[in-house]
Amino acid sequence: MSKRKAPQESLNQGITDFLMELANYERNVSRAIHKYNAYRKAASAISRYPSRIQSGAEAKKLDGVGAKIAEKIDEFLSTGKLRKLEKIRQDDTSASINFLTRVTGIGKNEHKLTHHQRIGLKYFEDFEKRIPREEMLQMQEIVLKEVKNLDPDYIATVCGSFRRGAESSGDMDVLLTHPTFTSESSKQSKLLHKVVEQLEKVHFVTDVLSKGDTKFMGVCQLPNKEDGASYPHRRIDIRLIPKDQYYCGVLYFTGSDLFNKNMRAHALEMGFTINEYTIRPLGVTGVAGEPLPVECEEDIFDYIQWKYREPKDRSE
Repeated sequence: MSKRKAPQESLNQGITDFLMELANYERNVSRAIHKYNAYRKAASAISRYPSRIQSGAEAKKLDGVGAKIAEKIDEFLSTGKLRKLEKIRQDDTSASINFLTRVTGIGKNEHKLTHHQRIGLKYFEDFEKRIPREEMLQMQEIVLKEVKNLDPDYIATVCGSFRRGAESSGDMDVLLTHPTFTSESSKQSKLLHKVVEQLEKVHFVTDVLSKGDTKFMGVCQLPNKEDGASYPHRRIDIRLIPKDQYYCGVLYFTGSDLFNKNMRAHALEMGFTINEYTIRPLGVTGVAGEPLPVECEEDIFDYIQWKYREPKDRSE
């Protein structure tokens, strides 16, 4: 009896696997259908290739494999991994969605899932939906009201594209601080836990994905609509930031990425370095000095002599 021939795709399985993982990420997380189609087309061409691919240049000869995908293939062949995928996998929401799209018969294997993945499965369809601005405004109202009721000294800001005026958001990203918590504090006195417990008490937070002293990841839901219909469950992250670092954090997490990049570049030209924690002057040797005091976002703009831009004007 002749030996059964191994399926061709196994020769380049590693490459087709990473291309399909990227494809699923672009479809389910980024919602970039053109990139999804490009990765799928490349994976399909490579899966039919009759020999083991040795380089990106070899793969590029195939229909559907362009220069960028060829570069990724070279990186994968030389290192055994892909920086872009490593970054995606570190993002919990992306990882959960990619996991769910990759695994078949997931209902039968539910006992093998992590807590995070079970929540991702439970609310999979809800998490795929964008959050309309009107709904985000209601969510913001609940969070800010409950935080102030708990302690009027708390400061909370809903960041991300919502703060820039976007018509819809992927999730809710809240930054939190309190005057008693600074970068010099040894502990946070459960400041974040108290807020999460209060939001659970009023049934806004429905599930916990992870809860540390400075970062909470979970699920929230607005109360039912007037007609009794329920709102989708939404992802919510709350970060507790030291008061002296808060406004650098608000600036950073408001974005956009391009705006942040341009602002950092201008700051360097003016002799400062900015990150999500601090703004620091650069000495003549290029070594950063002590963090400068920041009481509001405007302070950061003033230090680098840049005209203040409202959040709605920071999309580029």
